[in-house]
Amino acid sequence: MPSYTVTVATGDQWFAGTDDYIYITLVGTEKCSNRTLLDKPLYNDFERGAVDSYEVRVEENLGELVLVKIEKRKYWVQDDWYCRYITVKTSSGDYLEFPCFRWLVGDKEVVLRDGRAHLPQDDKISLVKQHRQKELDMRKKTYRWKEWQPGFPMSIDAERHRDLPRDIQFDSEKGVDFVLNYVKAIENLCVNQFMHMFQSSWTEFADFEKIFVRIKNTISEYVMQHWKEDFMFGYQFLNGCNPVVIRKCTKLPDNFPVTHEMVSSSLERELTLDEEIKAGNVYIVDFEVLDGIKANCTDPCTLQYLAAPLCLLYKNTLNKIMPIAIQLGQTPGEDTPIFLPTDAKYDWLLAKIWVRSADFQYHQNITHLLRTHLITEVFAIAMFRQLPAVHPVYKLLIPHIRFTIAINTKARDQLINEHGIFDKVSPSLCFPDMIKSRGMDSKEELPTYFYRDDGNSVWEATKSFLSDVVHIYYTSDETVQKDVEIQAFIKDASSFGMQDFDHCEFPKSLKTREELAEYLTVVVFSASSQHAAVNFGQFDWCSWIPNAPSTMRKPPPTQKGVADVNLILDSLPDRGRSSWHLGAVWALSQYQESELYLGTFPDEHFIEKPVKEAMEKFRTRLAEITSSIKRRNEGKKLPYYNMSPNKIPNSVAV
Repeated sequence: MPSYTVTVATGDQWFAGTDDYIYITLVGTEKCSNRTLLDKPLYNDFERGAVDSYEVRVEENLGELVLVKIEKRKYWVQDDWYCRYITVKTSSGDYLEFPCFRWLVGDKEVVLRDGRAHLPQDDKISLVKQHRQKELDMRKKTYRWKEWQPGFPMSIDAERHRDLPRDIQFDSEKGVDFVLNYVKAIENLCVNQFMHMFQSSWTEFADFEKIFVRIKNTISEYVMQHWKEDFMFGYQFLNGCNPVVIRKCTKLPDNFPVTHEMVSSSLERELTLDEEIKAGNVYIVDFEVLDGIKANCTDPCTLQYLAAPLCLLYKNTLNKIMPIAIQLGQTPGEDTPIFLPTDAKYDWLLAKIWVRSADFQYHQNITHLLRTHLITEVFAIAMFRQLPAVHPVYKLLIPHIRFTIAINTKARDQLINEHGIFDKVSPSLCFPDMIKSRGMDSKEELPTYFYRDDGNSVWEATKSFLSDVVHIYYTSDETVQKDVEIQAFIKDASSFGMQDFDHCEFPKSLKTREELAEYLTVVVFSASSQHAAVNFGQFDWCSWIPNAPSTMRKPPPTQKGVADVNLILDSLPDRGRSSWHLGAVWALSQYQESELYLGTFPDEHFIEKPVKEAMEKFRTRLAEITSSIKRRNEGKKLPYYNMSPNKIPNSVAV
């Protein structure tokens, strides 16, 4: 009787092993094997991290082995099991790999294809065609779209983390990390005594140091020391947490009536303001999207305020970006004065603090939440619904959506304000286009815009890798057009995930391999590099509360000459909110012990040698970029490393 050697690998995460009964059926083009119990006498099968081998005997020739069916049945109590992969050695000595990387929950079965990637038009055997369609039918029932709030991108149909399919829930370790990080933050930062001191203002700026004593680093300390200075204010628009809002000013907005006389003392080239604008030396930040948005009401005893400021910035002769005019509302007038560096010290400082607070809100809600977390979730849901596990694009994307739906579901349940601003925002996600559209692409004009430089390097490396893989499986542009699954994925993300918003620039179809490679680069870059750039520097730049107030407790000033230290301290977050803020930005900035970084693929969804060669080439290029960034940062008081590949996790998971 012919026999097959079946090897089963169990995951090494917590609770991955099982005591349940595991059965296997080998499915060939001619016959199927009998359903066989995988069990060794006097042996504890399928323990966490185990790799176990078994003999499966068959009575007839199965033909070409195309599928493996795994079933789990209850032994004593329901016991989930995580199967990494199965390999089968045939009677002729051939090895076949069947990637799984899934949880079997309850009395469940999974049917696996071998690890070679296939486009839908490549499948000719009816058996595998049926399996492919059945998998997608099941996925569409499991991964359902839901509108969480009007104006938001669509999300997963699940109220809480425990309602999610087991395969996309946090691993136990990750879940524990997520819950404990905030608790650790409060303890490590020694802010327990301030946590409940709401409505209690700090008495002086130095008091903020009372919650800034335990965890310091080079950048956060530098920010604390220099936050009042104009150069630090301007620098953050280039390399801080939110380096995506500054743009070159080619014409002053009609609602921002800055005159040459107002700013002449800040200009250094003996040019008029108009001439400086034409010379490309003037930049602008406009928070119009925040206009009309109401602040959260988290405490009925404390009013909270938002502003929608405009800020004009000037590149001086030392190539430093300096603020030269600030208006704290979108409607000019007597009650909306234009604040200037020549104004009284505290008037100018308070105006800058209001801009920093608006920048914090924009960063958290748009740059961070919308353009990384929520957009990546759209891609993830569309992928699960439209691409089977055997599709090469599924294999490419699965490492980059790890835990994203889980973290977003937790955030919707606990963190996110329901009254969003997302329907006002057009999410431009192509990194080079985004930089160019803001007039920020010239390295000669802005030599210290490291976010742009590092981002371009990582973007190109990522696109090169994805293009290599696309060309392995798609032999022509026509192959892309005929791939009904990839076209369904693109359409699902746009028409359902983004609900065909008028401002949405997502394509509804792709025609060329170049378009596909760029689309996949947007997905991977948004989930990995862009998220790293705007997330992991939060403690650096936001831990010194006056530099990034999460809320303001007084309205924006409507006239000059009224600001003093007391007004500023009464406007900034109180002791309780400052402590919660500090704990949050510390927790969000932490890498996890089990973090998987860009270029690492521990789950081998691909088995083909050309793809593995492309992966190795990608890792080599990323290592070169990391080394280059390290050399540039040497000796810098403000090193920029948020786009360094060795600090870029594969996915949005925090």
